[in-house]
Amino acid sequence: MSESPLPKPRSFLGVEHSALGVSWRDRLDAGGQARAAAITQLRGHGDILARILAGRGVGPETCDEYLDPTLRRLLPDPFCIKDMEPAAERIAAAVEGSRKLAIFGDYDVDGAASSALLADYFTACGVEAFVYIPDRIFEGYGPNIGAIRNLAAAGCHLLITVDCGTMSHGPLAEATALGLEPIVLDHHQAPENLPDALIVNPNRQDDLSGLGALCAAGVVFLTLIAVNRRLREKGFFNLRPEPDLLSGLDLVSLATVADVAPLGGLNRAFVTKGLAVMRQRLRPGLSALFDVAKLEGPPTPYHLGFLIGPRINAGGRIGDAALGARLLSIADPIEAKRIAEELDRLNRERQVIESGTLDEAEAQAIAGGLSPDAAAIVVASDGWHPGVVGLVASRLKERQRKPAFAIAFSADLGVGSGRSVPGVDLGAVVRAAVEAGILVKGGGHAMAAGITIAKDRLEDFRGFLESKLADKRTEGGDAHALLVDAAVTAAGATATLVKSLERAGPYGAGNSEPVFALPAHRLMRVNEVGNGHLQLRAQAGDGSTIDGIAFRAAAQPLEKALRAAVGSSVHLAGALALDSWGGTERVRLRLIDLAPASGPRAS
Repeated sequence: MSESPLPKPRSFLGVEHSALGVSWRDRLDAGGQARAAAITQLRGHGDILARILAGRGVGPETCDEYLDPTLRRLLPDPFCIKDMEPAAERIAAAVEGSRKLAIFGDYDVDGAASSALLADYFTACGVEAFVYIPDRIFEGYGPNIGAIRNLAAAGCHLLITVDCGTMSHGPLAEATALGLEPIVLDHHQAPENLPDALIVNPNRQDDLSGLGALCAAGVVFLTLIAVNRRLREKGFFNLRPEPDLLSGLDLVSLATVADVAPLGGLNRAFVTKGLAVMRQRLRPGLSALFDVAKLEGPPTPYHLGFLIGPRINAGGRIGDAALGARLLSIADPIEAKRIAEELDRLNRERQVIESGTLDEAEAQAIAGGLSPDAAAIVVASDGWHPGVVGLVASRLKERQRKPAFAIAFSADLGVGSGRSVPGVDLGAVVRAAVEAGILVKGGGHAMAAGITIAKDRLEDFRGFLESKLADKRTEGGDAHALLVDAAVTAAGATATLVKSLERAGPYGAGNSEPVFALPAHRLMRVNEVGNGHLQLRAQAGDGSTIDGIAFRAAAQPLEKALRAAVGSSVHLAGALALDSWGGTERVRLRLIDLAPASGPRAS
């Protein structure tokens, strides 16, 4: 006798077709509701916090540890990672011998933070280290032979690549030939055939550490623990203070969030402790970025992902790729302020370029007859700035809720970026496309990937994605449902509630931010603010009100639905956040979706 199918999660507020065309579902099935009740009864936590915990798979027996993610409990022995021991020995020997080191980093936040972590450590050890970040347009991703030769000519004796290098056979062979002793600290998915170098990457196919969720900065942090242990054993710190490794957790936290690494286990501990370090504002570069971004109050993962990360990335996308790494390790607050202001300017310029490219990309997708059944979106054009294709792919993925690639062609060769949805491992698909000869090169991880492709293989790539992803579109849950954690009213959305929910954070990839439904609130007003955002106010039946904002919603389906609903009773869905603007603490709704509620339209 076959098993009965699992029951579909129940509808939330009866919403089957919202403004975004999705159904709303209770995140908790019957088992989840039982877990939530047990957490409340056995651990004494409030109903809503219990629902949040249960919705993330936490039960009463593990909730206390989950609410206190300590490094002491979660930090592994770094030598569990393949090749960590010889890599740590080699780096420690170079430090002990005062040899000049080269750090070759990627041009994104993870690469910048990883490079700054290493540079800070070597500076504290009194060792000269040169940080090299390649130009995105002229050098592309990862080590290149020209840069390697320049580093050797500059007198470097050891090459450490961070957030890149796992597939760089030719450049690393050149580094070895020039006596640079290459070490790779990376996290991207790896092929079976690796370059001839020490490669510390928990996503190697022969690595058994179980740490594949780490970003590159997390791998670097564990490497520094290993190196520090070796140097301590050698007596290196007998006459000098040991570097303060914990002070670098602000960079690990930033990179983990910006690289969309899943916030579970060790990553969650990294971000929790890193945010605590960040609040002390001890790093001049980050403090300067907080100021130019007008960040008031303590930083959160949301701020890192949407305010700080994009500004650091702006240098690598359309300006000087080394600005981010330089800013994160700089000690002079005046110079930090200057670099932060330049990155802020570049970020505004990037937004303009991105907006125009996104308009073209969406028009291209529509003109191409984008099918609702398509497994992925692929858009491409001559003349697009290669620095914004990743952002364009991300926006397309958000709007269409399926994997997306955007490719910028120059002559017959294109560089592109892809962004994925839960349940679709884009890095693995790209690696398969490289092995099949469809891509010139490519790599990445589950949620993001980069590619280089010949123009005459574009249609082959589209077909390859369809064949590989067609059966994976529904993995990871109902792609056309919004999972709601609980219902609250405007009066119930208090600062006390929001602060209590912070205990289950930090929220992000793998630990999704709680989504609340506000039932039957009258939409009082909607107006556009800033760069395409919509501001709104809603009123509950008891007269209490809540302000909200829908980011990047102007000229999107959400704007049309909001403006049509002014004066009506609607169900609102979104995340709750504390707004400390002007020194006054208020709760604001970050709107995700809405649906009509029963009842007559207000006059």
